[in-house]
This record gives sequence, C-alpha cells and structure tokens, in this order.
Amino acid sequence: MRYVLAVAETGSFTRAAEKCHVVQSALSHQVARLEKELGARLFERTSRKVWLTSAGEAFLPAARQALEAAERARAEVAAATGEVRGKLTVGSIPTVAAVDLPAVLRDYRLRYPQVRISLRAGSSERLVAQVREGVLDAAFLGVQAGFRPQGVRDRELAHGKHVAVVAPGHPLSAAEQVDLHRLADEMFVDFADGSAARAQSDEAFAAAGLQREVAFEVSGVELMARMVRHGLGVALLPAPFAAELHGLRCVPVTNGPVRVERLVWSPFTPSPPAAAFLALLDELP
Repeated sequence: MRYVLAVAETGSFTRAAEKCHVVQSALSHQVARLEKELGARLFERTSRKVWLTSAGEAFLPAARQALEAAERARAEVAAATGEVRGKLTVGSIPTVAAVDLPAVLRDYRLRYPQVRISLRAGSSERLVAQVREGVLDAAFLGVQAGFRPQGVRDRELAHGKHVAVVAPGHPLSAAEQVDLHRLADEMFVDFADGSAARAQSDEAFAAAGLQREVAFEVSGVELMARMVRHGLGVALLPAPFAAELHGLRCVPVTNGPVRVERLVWSPFTPSPPAAAFLALLDELP
C-alpha cells in the first residue's frame, strides 16, 4: 500500500522507488502482486506516464486510512512504553504570527526526535477541512472575528489589526495613519474573493459603507508583496507579519480590518504525537 501511494503521488515508478528507498524492480513486483490479489489493475502505464485507474482511485482512500491506522497503532504502543513516536502533520496559513512556528517545531523536534514532522500551508478554509478529514493533526488559521470552524475543536490564539502596506514611494508611505475612506481610492492587491483572508478586509469596508477595487488577486503573500513593491497597488495585512516584509512601508489603519488567529484540532482523541504538540502549545506564554 505504501508503494501504491508513492506511485500515485509521484506519477512515476522510478520516483516512487527513490522515495521508498527500494529498487524499482522490487516496487513494481510488489504493486503487481497487490493488483493480482485485488483482481484489478491500479495503474495504467505508458513509457512516459503513469496514472490511476478507476479501481486505483477507489483503492487510494482506504489505503491511506489503513496506513494511518497502522501508524497510529505503532505510536500508541510506543506511548505506552513512555516514548512518543510516529507522525505529526501541521497546517498553517502563510501569515501566522501568533506563534513563532519554526521555533515551536524546532522545540518539538528536540523534545520528540522520534516523531516525523511535516508542515502544509493553505487557506484557512482548506486547513479546517483537512483537520476535519484527519489529514492534519492541527492547524493555525487567520480568520475574521465571526468565523467559527465546524467539525473541529478550536481556541483563539491572538487578534490584531491590519495595516496598509505600500511601496516606499507611495503618497501614503510617510503617513502616521490612514482610514478606510482614504484607502477606498486606492487600487488593491488581495487574496481570492470568498476566502477568509480576503473576507477580513471586505467586511471592514462594507461596515464603513465603502467600496474598493481589488485589481489583483493572488494566492500567496510573496507575490502580493512583490506587486505592492512595484507600485501596482496597496495591500492590507496583519501588522506583526507585515512588519517583516522587506522594502515596504506599513501604515496603521484607524478603522481597519481585525484578524483572529485560531488553533484547530480534531474533536477525537489525538494521537500521541498530536497530544504532545498540543501540550507544547499550552506551555507557550
């Protein structure tokens, strides 16, 4: 099952063998044995391409669940002997500021060296869904004040205001503060319409009875910062995160958007690695 997942994820028997640290012939042989046992082909193959059959598509979710259950069983046995091991998968928005996530993950690795850690970035909405589906153990969100994630446990980590982010040569770059009425005349660079990251700013302008023009929609902060730096528009970002952007000016907004950062995790009993991670977060000031 691990080999099948690797082939599906890489789209190649060669790359899957490298990922699993086995020779390709051994991996191909094991996949062929599994296909014979199941009585169906899981992959179609050409000399250049590998893709899942309908049977392979049906097999994949159950295979993931089985491997996750086996991983959980090993982790529970290790925990019973006083050792935390297994896998921890954490999700985060790119602009998380409530915690120093790299430092937290470093401390976790030092404390629990037998745990394999992975980090996945995404939108708040997608991260909630992945926690609910069991893909992630926990996730850090950035949402508007009224956002309440469904099907997960959660707690507030921090809340704070956005600032206007402008290029050094922008007329607002020397301003001590600005309000939404002044910003409504600007061209904006923002996240996708309908996303939680975008909703924070949209709701603030709507509450002030104002309309603004979002000329450029982006999926990542890096591209947003580059576009602002080139004078294509202004952006609204959380103050702690925006302060770390190189070569840009941050201007306080008197009646600007407010963002709430939340931690979400599964409502079910966490695995030993996840429980240790949540306990570590509880220790933070």
